[in-house]
Amino acid sequence: MAQKHEREGILVIDFGSQYVQLIARRIRENRVHSVVEPPSITVNKIKKIAPRGIIFSGGPLSVYDKGAPAFDKGVLDLGIPILGICYGMQLIGKLAGGGIRKSGKREYGRTVARFERRNPLFDGIAPKSVTWMSHRDKVERLPEGFRTIARSENTPCAAFFNPEKDIYGVQFHPEVVHTAGGEKMLENFLFKVCGCKRTWTMRSFIEKKVSDIRERVGDRDVILGLSGGVDSTVCAVLLNKVLGKRLHCIFVNNGLLRQGEVERVEQLFKKNIKLGLKVVDAEERFLEALKGVTDPEKKRKIIGRTFIKVFEENARKIKNAAFLAQGTLYPDVIESQSFFGGPSETIKSHHNVGGLPRKMGFKLVEPLRDLFKDEVRKVGAELGLPKELTERQPFPGPGLAVRVVGEVTKERLEMLRAADWIIIDVAKKKNIYYKTWQIFGVFLPVKSVGVMGDRRTYENTIAIRAVTSVDGMTADWARIPYEVLGEMSNRIINQVEGINRVVFDISSKPPGTIEWE
Repeated sequence: MAQKHEREGILVIDFGSQYVQLIARRIRENRVHSVVEPPSITVNKIKKIAPRGIIFSGGPLSVYDKGAPAFDKGVLDLGIPILGICYGMQLIGKLAGGGIRKSGKREYGRTVARFERRNPLFDGIAPKSVTWMSHRDKVERLPEGFRTIARSENTPCAAFFNPEKDIYGVQFHPEVVHTAGGEKMLENFLFKVCGCKRTWTMRSFIEKKVSDIRERVGDRDVILGLSGGVDSTVCAVLLNKVLGKRLHCIFVNNGLLRQGEVERVEQLFKKNIKLGLKVVDAEERFLEALKGVTDPEKKRKIIGRTFIKVFEENARKIKNAAFLAQGTLYPDVIESQSFFGGPSETIKSHHNVGGLPRKMGFKLVEPLRDLFKDEVRKVGAELGLPKELTERQPFPGPGLAVRVVGEVTKERLEMLRAADWIIIDVAKKKNIYYKTWQIFGVFLPVKSVGVMGDRRTYENTIAIRAVTSVDGMTADWARIPYEVLGEMSNRIINQVEGINRVVFDISSKPPGTIEWE
């Protein structure tokens, strides 16, 4: 097994927690690397990862439920500090020989707990603080070698500790903001218990990734499907540091892009960054394939299939290309693995070119697959990209097709493009754009009566969608000032032919989604 000084980072084992990405992010905010794995991970693989510490996440099940996820008991004997959270604590208690049972009174939400002040995990924490609980089971009998280090009114053992093995368990969730001092507890685990060092920086990531790319690709060429968004742009610039002219970027104009997008991408990549860029105009091909289609899922599938055909036709013309680059991010990786250890049944299709590597015989290179979205933006800034690009808002893979409700036509796209440009223009001028996760327009094929210049109109509707979020997994509608909404509405109705009404979407996610289709 690796010696302690060779270890780095924290391994997070996911038992199906809704907070697992939050745990991983909290660790990285402390400039410590984190990696998430399912509970099926073997002891040998853990030894190869050689983490300084391990965190067991919470989960939706009881440790006694049929099919409830577990882990190799040998993990407890590796000599690596462990922190179990909620389900993770209960599972440690069960496998170490303790007793877990259903509590007579469930504990959800804010709960006051009392902490043992001498324990390093609670160093700097008030002896009596609010925690965030979410459980129905509790540790009734401590395993041998463990002792209680926190209590609540309903839970005699709200946290336990095995000093010989450096194993901790907390019944509450320190990773959420509702737990007072939760961030400090995680810091204590990282630095006082595990002895981590603050070495995870975007500069160190770039240096390591450049070396990895050089070793993996060798003297072969790489093809990248460029969208012009943050992920593919940062991916392209990072690859370009290693490959130069051996990187071939293909940008497909599917006719579903924002106003001026093709010109923006050509200006940025051909003239400023000076990358090898091939622009393929396939607008008519996409619009013809979408003619008469109104079902959102059918639209997505048609766009995906058409993109693959167009991309494949152009990629095959590039000689010596052995690799296909994708802008896969770490949330994509986490979401595509089940906490039961196998492929998730709810796996999301994150990339338009997902089926290409196997079909075309390419090997895959994903230089950003270790990063969260905010880290990608930091890498872009470290690489010298301007804020207008690194802080650019996410744009859906199917483009404006999922922002046109119903059939996608050239006329509807033109109306939406013009309205969307106005929304973004006003948002930037009023210092709102960078305060929202996304702000955009949606075309609604809902006609209503209006009056313009003493003349009756019967025209379409634009919905303004604005949300705040950290990672897009959940979102709340943004509180845009009325005067700003009024300016957007006034300009859209006056300047966009075919629109006579503007509405504002005040739905959160969940229950709604950010995109309308």
